[in-house]
Order: sequence, then structure tokens, then C-alpha cells
Amino acid sequence: MLDIPSLLRVDVVPVTAAQIDMGVCDAIQRNAPVEEPTAMSAPHLPKVAGIDPTVPAPAHTAEPLPGLPTPPIAPGAMIQDKLAGWVSDLTTLHELTERLIRTGTVDEALREVLRAGAALVGARRGMAVLEPADGLGPTTTIGLGLAHADIGTIETVPRSATSYGRILDDLPDEPLAERRRPGAVAVPDLFADEGLDPRHREVAARLGYAASYAVPLVTGTAGRLGAAVWLYDEPAEPAEARRHLVGLYGQYASEHLARLVELERGRAEMATIAEELLPSRLPRVPGVRLAARHRTGPQGGGDWYDALPLPEGALGLAVGSVSGAGPSALAAMGRLRASLRAYAVMEGEDPVAVLSDLELLLRLTEPARSATALFAYAEPAHRRIVLAGAGHTPPLIVGERRTEFVETSLSAPLGMLACWEAPSVELAPEPGETVLLYTDGLLRRTGDSMDRAFARLHAAAATVPAADRSDPGAVADHVLRTVLPDGGTGDEDVVVLAARFE
Repeated sequence: MLDIPSLLRVDVVPVTAAQIDMGVCDAIQRNAPVEEPTAMSAPHLPKVAGIDPTVPAPAHTAEPLPGLPTPPIAPGAMIQDKLAGWVSDLTTLHELTERLIRTGTVDEALREVLRAGAALVGARRGMAVLEPADGLGPTTTIGLGLAHADIGTIETVPRSATSYGRILDDLPDEPLAERRRPGAVAVPDLFADEGLDPRHREVAARLGYAASYAVPLVTGTAGRLGAAVWLYDEPAEPAEARRHLVGLYGQYASEHLARLVELERGRAEMATIAEELLPSRLPRVPGVRLAARHRTGPQGGGDWYDALPLPEGALGLAVGSVSGAGPSALAAMGRLRASLRAYAVMEGEDPVAVLSDLELLLRLTEPARSATALFAYAEPAHRRIVLAGAGHTPPLIVGERRTEFVETSLSAPLGMLACWEAPSVELAPEPGETVLLYTDGLLRRTGDSMDRAFARLHAAAATVPAADRSDPGAVADHVLRTVLPDGGTGDEDVVVLAARFE
């Protein structure tokens, strides 16, 4: 039994009592026995699929008597409604930020910001402009529901005449730690604005939008990052509660974008360093044509390649991979490549000796690091190749009559054994055949097991179109495009070095 305090008193106003009485009478009348309908009864409702017209309508409380005042709403009900609204808004904001935090690139984050903002402000299209204030990039423009041509058309409008342009121009370049965060810009009816730029009016009419709502993307430490604008098909603007929500979301999105921008810059710097450590151009040696492709991983791996002319018309080809990632791996890769070039010039005709000297250097100077490498001594005039590998993937020969892996001896990577040694392998490519040297990143990025990855690589090489077989660059591009159609998974570097023998 409930214990109700004696101090609690319930007052029932006369109007409420009358409504309760009428509701009880209605219920009694509805529960009375059903009699035969008279001639004056209303006609039966038509039959609709899934609805039985003979079933009586659900009970409702009678309408208040005309002329009587409506009973006041209890203050507790109003508080409950507000709390329910706040909980709903916080839940929505939490779900949207959870989706945003899963994005790993700037473009993905901008697209998610546009989708989430469109749901919050009730728009169908939008555009996000990334333009960091420090000028170091990256800069990009992403659209939602807008084609590239539509974005280009919007960009023909003078920047100062657009809502997002006014935000970008008004944002200071320095950090905003001591400044007031700029607000959003709402244009509820573009065509009602007499001062609207003529070009803006023309573009809005062509693309079919009549209102816009823009918010800044800015942080207290990084300063200006960009702006996001959403476009309405008809004159409209978000309600105050929605503005508050999109403002909170924009603050969180700006912080997330600032972190991604820093990561993007770091990746770009690592890729630039890696490219500088690799050959700027490939040598031209009679009897062979060369092409190389290099894809740097997000963290900057240590995969490398090299091709250097040797005495008597010979050619040295090398690919390798250093363990680890980041600046240290790049530095080790540069040292290893430079050392191999020196050993190749001195004793390139013996690939085993080249790799033995390289292994000794690695073990003495960097005992905590390992590496894989493959060095090939090629004589294009005689179509003869002698190669040796240290824990590296076997080369692949691609031609009209055969597509097969070169059988190399199993050996350990450099730096793994006290004394490295492995026999060399000799092969003779036919005229028109291409020898592919590659790193294991090409296989690991497939996400498959190594056996399936090798089979996938073999199938890609076997399906090179006949028109592309004469171009080693086209062969390498076809293999990359077929093995990794979407770039693959993982953070490994990818190197492909193709040598076509005439």
C-alpha cells in the first residue's frame, strides 16, 4: 500500500470534474448492448483493407464545454517536456559526433559534417570550404547534393557576396583564444534581399536554392579552418534550438578537423621526404625500358627502389623494405639505398656479395632494425639477369607466352642472422617480356592471405592488355589498378619497378 503524506492535497476544479463525468458517461454508453441500427443511423463506412468498420472507435475524453476556461497545465509537465527535449537533442548530438570521430581523412570528415549539419538544420544541399588561415593547406571544397560543376558555378559568385565568404573574410588569421567566436550567418530569403549581388541571384536561380545558413569552422588554437554552408530550396531558416545544436556540433567538428589537418600535413611531409630519397629519374640503358611506381603509406614506410647504370652497359635494379615506419624508417631507407649503390658499383656483377656487404653494414650500424632487399644485375644486350634476394618477394615475368614467378631460394631478411648468405638465380627474359620487381606492401594491402595475394597478382599480370605490354609504365599501372582497385587496406608502402627488355 502506498503511503501518501497527509500534507498532500489534490484540488479538482469544477471543469475538470465535469470532463471526467462526461468521459465516464461516454464509456458507459459505449459499453451498452448494441441494438439494431435505426433508419436514421449513419451509413456504414466503406470497407478498407486491414480496417474493420464495425469495430468502434477508441474511447476519447469529451471535449471541454464551450465557454469554460481550459484547466492550467501543471508546471511539472512543462519541465518534463523540456527535459525530454534536451535528452533527445543530446542523444542526437552524441550520435552525430560518434559518426564524425570515425572519419580518418579531411575529406571524409567534411562530408560527414555536411550530412550531419543538413539533418540538424533541415537542408538538402550544402558545401564545406577548408581554407586554413596559416596557408599551409590542405585546401579543398566538398559538396553535398552538388555536382562539381555546381560547386564551380557557386564559386563564380564574388566571395564577399556569399554567406560562407563573409565568414571566411571576417575570421581572423590568428588563434581565437582571447577573441569571441564568430557566429553563423543566416539568409532566410535570398531573393527578398534588395542588395543581393546580381551574379549571386543568377546562380541561385539556376541551381534552385532560395536561402542559406552558414557556420564557421574555427578553433581557439588553430584559428580559421573554413566554413560550412547549407542551402534551402525555399525561403527558410533553422529554429533557435537547431541553431544551438549545429553550433555545438560545429565546435566539436572544428577540433576534429584541426587534428586531421595536422595529420594530413604530416603525411604530405613524409611523402615528400620519401620521394626525395628515391631516384628523381630512371636511367636510360640501351636494350631495356624502365618504369617505377611508388605509393607512400599514411605513416611513411621504408619501401624503396633503385636503378643505376653500371660499367659495360650493365644495369643494377634493386627494391627493398626497411622495418618500421615514420621518420626513422625513412632515414634508414635512405642510408640503406645509398650503401647499396656503393656496393653495386664495386661488385654489382655478384648480387650475393652486394647483399652480404649490405647485411654486415646493417648489423653493425643498426642492430635493432631488419630489412628485405632484392638486387638484380642485368645485361640488357645479352638479355641476362642474375639476382639474389634477402627475405624478399620473388620477381614476376610478364610476356605474351608466359606469366610466372621467378623461383628464388628461400632466405632470411637482412639483420636477422649472424651471417647472411643465399645463392643467386639466373634468368633470361625473352624480347618483349617485362620483369616486375615489387615490395610486399603490394600483397599486404590486398587484405588477403599471402597465397591469395600472390594468385591475385599473377592474375593481374596475366591480363595485361596486348596494347599495354610494350610500355612498362602501362604494365605497372594495370597491375596496381587490378590488384588494388580502391587503394587497398593497410598503411604499407607499395613499390613496383618494371623493366621491359627489347
